[in-house]
Amino acid sequence: MPYSDLRSYLDALNANGQLLSITEKVKAEPDLSAAAVAGLRMSDRSPALLFDNIEGFTNARVALNTIGSWANLATALEVDIKTPVRDMFFEWVRRAENFPIAVERRDNPPWAENSVEGDDINLFDILPLFRLNAADGGFFLDNGAVVSRDPDDPDNFGKQNVGCYRMQVKGPRKINIFTVPVHDAAIHLGKAEARGEDLPICITLGNDPIIKIMAGTPFAYDQSEYEMAGAIRQAPFPVATAPLIGFDVPWGSEVVIEGVLEAGKREFEGPFGEFTGHYSGGRKLPVMRIDKVSYRTNPIFEHLYIGMPWTELDYVAGLTTCIPIYKQMKAEFPEVQAVNAMYSNGLIFIISTKRRYGGFAKDIGLRALTTPRGLGMGKIVIVVDEGVDPFDLQQVMWAVSTKFNPAGDFVRIPNLCVQDLDPASQPAGITDKIIIDATTPVSPDLRATSTLRSPIRRRPRTGPPNSLRCGPETEL
Repeated sequence: MPYSDLRSYLDALNANGQLLSITEKVKAEPDLSAAAVAGLRMSDRSPALLFDNIEGFTNARVALNTIGSWANLATALEVDIKTPVRDMFFEWVRRAENFPIAVERRDNPPWAENSVEGDDINLFDILPLFRLNAADGGFFLDNGAVVSRDPDDPDNFGKQNVGCYRMQVKGPRKINIFTVPVHDAAIHLGKAEARGEDLPICITLGNDPIIKIMAGTPFAYDQSEYEMAGAIRQAPFPVATAPLIGFDVPWGSEVVIEGVLEAGKREFEGPFGEFTGHYSGGRKLPVMRIDKVSYRTNPIFEHLYIGMPWTELDYVAGLTTCIPIYKQMKAEFPEVQAVNAMYSNGLIFIISTKRRYGGFAKDIGLRALTTPRGLGMGKIVIVVDEGVDPFDLQQVMWAVSTKFNPAGDFVRIPNLCVQDLDPASQPAGITDKIIIDATTPVSPDLRATSTLRSPIRRRPRTGPPNSLRCGPETEL
């Protein structure tokens, strides 16, 4: 049966030998993040970690790396833990075809067991907060689902966003939330502030694995993460009503935080060790005033280590970054075979495709950069033949090293938008982008010639696209 909460998922991980419970006393800093890093470096079948004896805290439980390996992601999808990444990709694509699946509304959510309101709220009493990296500017929540609604169309279920944003705890009932203009929550806030109003939001912590993944998946503005979660889990996703502001929130969450983003209010946030492996610096960001917190008795605080890849974030966001790009590309270019955009949250796209005509790979790359994800994240696009598995880096590097000629097999586009957390952007948020054509040319392509370098024109290569290719399916 699909998981309704974090605890049933942890039980499944344990049954698969993918959960390591640590009962020895540890320090919140630096032991927890150090253990997360060590676990992630074990293998692509590293276990999740559950701590229940943390110095300085009473009855505190912390879960890390819950989707910190391909085996754990397979468990989340309820497939065999040895399922190859490529097979999980196409299984995800298959399930997504059933979108949308309407939600299931349930009463008596477990997070309703306890609650606190107003000035009695103190997050430091409820959550075992700790820093993930030594130079972090404070305590962060980076593994929650933030729920907001379009204030101009609040009854449109599809425009109720479930997003994953980093959040810095600034006080007992105050949080900074990092949103950028392309995020739905930022769009909602902009609309609310234009009306001079605060934006109601909910933060849910300790969620089941599928909605956790959906919160970090790029969707169209009016597509519901809850309805896609139903498609991926192959059963309606269970939701309950947040008691104070009435939003739909996951039924099985450990903690539900309700409040508002205060109109026009910004406070300094950061720095924070980010997915690029660099600290993010600081910036002024929106501020949430917390008005109510509901939580399970002895809640499990699920955290997510972020730093030098690979981390759990790369497993959480990896396939879900690939699949929307693949579906958008496939709808317009049926020649596209697969898309790998798992690296550094999609700064690199690797696309395998058949070729329709000479120069087709460059057209594919240009279109990839204008997908919603490509506009804000994509920086380097590598296009390879259909016989190259984009999820196999050995094959990709073979294609780049043998088919790519720097004399002309690329397109460079200057001064485009990129996520401002990219440390190579200059100024922050602006970068040149490049498309690398590592496909076999088809006529009349005269690639690898450059009149700037030499007046000599090379004759085009001839023969079928994969002529002279040496592999297990061919003979010399």
